[in-house]
Amino acid sequence: MGTAGERRRTVWRLVLVVWALAVAVAGGLTLWMQDATEPRGPYVWERTDPGKAQDLPPCPTPKACAYAITP
Repeated sequence: MGTAGERRRTVWRLVLVVWALAVAVAGGLTLWMQDATEPRGPYVWERTDPGKAQDLPPCPTPKACAYAITP
């Protein structure tokens, strides 16, 4: 019974080590992939005033611009 019990313990230890390695690798990949999909910082809020016109460069011709400033 001693050799069969030792072999069974060795198999369970091997299964446990393989499972722990798989969990660690999957967790690391999850964290790495999650960080890779997020945009790079710095993250800041910009305060804008919708009532004021933004500083846009002048248009060379009215047809060349995608925006138009009407007086």
